Amino acid sequence: MNPLLERFGEQLDRAAQSHHREAVVAAETVLEIDRTRLLSERLTILPETESNLRQRWANRRVLVSELAAAFDLPERTMETKIEVGKALIHTLPDTFAALQAGQISYRHAVALADQTFGLSPEDKAELERAVLPGAGDLIVSKFTQKARKARERLDPASITVRHQKSVADRAVFFDPAPDGMAYLSAFLPATQAQAICTRLTGTAMGLQRSDEPRTLTQLKADVLVDLILDRDEPDEPDEPDDIDSTGPRGRSTNRSTNGSRNGARNGSTTGAKNNSGRTRRRRGIKPDVVILVPALTLLGRSDEPAVLEGYGPIDLDTAKELAGTAPSWLRVLTDPETGAWLSVGRKRYKPPADLRAVLRLRDGTCRSAGCTRAAADCDIDHSIPFWENGQRGETNLTNLASLCPKDHRDKHEIGWSYIHGDAGTIIWTSPTGHTYTTQPEHHIGPVALPNTDTPPPF
Repeated sequence: MNPLLERFGEQLDRAAQSHHREAVVAAETVLEIDRTRLLSERLTILPETESNLRQRWANRRVLVSELAAAFDLPERTMETKIEVGKALIHTLPDTFAALQAGQISYRHAVALADQTFGLSPEDKAELERAVLPGAGDLIVSKFTQKARKARERLDPASITVRHQKSVADRAVFFDPAPDGMAYLSAFLPATQAQAICTRLTGTAMGLQRSDEPRTLTQLKADVLVDLILDRDEPDEPDEPDDIDSTGPRGRSTNRSTNGSRNGARNGSTTGAKNNSGRTRRRRGIKPDVVILVPALTLLGRSDEPAVLEGYGPIDLDTAKELAGTAPSWLRVLTDPETGAWLSVGRKRYKPPADLRAVLRLRDGTCRSAGCTRAAADCDIDHSIPFWENGQRGETNLTNLASLCPKDHRDKHEIGWSYIHGDAGTIIWTSPTGHTYTTQPEHHIGPVALPNTDTPPPF
């Protein structure tokens, strides 16, 4: 055998052994998480006068929040890990044994556990016997398909009930991506998702012409944006009103029933122009544009990008396009050396609008460990209460934090607490005494809020 090929084969074996060890470690983690869960059920977090229901709620919140912080994971992800571990250890013993032996991966184990939720103990055991043999020889997607088909054969009557339950979990997700892009995904009933996909494809195919440079995939994306953002008509009619047409009141229009033809043909960008060169406006989005612009960029002496709230760095041209549809502005200048901004003291409980907006920008998300909820959807919490037992905490950035309602409640009811550290950091102490530090989206410092009467530079 070729010596180099033989060496490659040996290295391949070492890589495979490492993969098997990952499964063994994953099994150990599953076991330790479940032991933690069992111990948490014996805790007494709230006063003994509280109901059993409240005690169970507090114990669960302590379990999930502590584990999520310790693992540096979102709480929803940790909830899933807890339930999967419980299923593997207590209802799928053969699957857990295969994971411990490195015969299947953790993803295989999760795929099987997912298919057993809602089944009777007898059906769970039967499903495990039917699909586990040979699981390690299948890639996860094929194993998931095999398990799902076996589940439907085993329990066809429950599919309606399970579908109704899953419909309650429908959601839309936004995930930032590099280069000013992002992923927008939706969890929907299959019939609706398929209908949407069919409409996007049909409309996009109708826009394909010999002079159309965009691919079908690009057209589908543009049509989706046009349909959701609901473009306005052009500022001026494309043709005189007296031309016969199927448009409203006899007016000529280039819009198809499946969305804006002119918009889709020219791409979906804010302020995009139609075939006549006129600018279209959108009524689907009318945001308060919150853009952080470095001072040197504002002065034309730096090409450091602007920052769009909820996403991150964007190019200045995009910032200008967004500014064209913004009904109001909050301008925040950053220090060219430190990037720090705003230090404002307040003497009233409710933060004014400018302080709320800057707090939202500073935090980005809920400031607890393990939560990714957008700061715009969070409560505003005073670290030192505004007035309690003669102690008064000020309403300023060094005493405020964005907390989602769930974590806000945890702070007041189950023993989580925090203090503000340097440069916008927040140091949390958990009910067990562990400490975790969360970082702000943007660091702050002793820079005063500028005069906002000056028009924006765009």
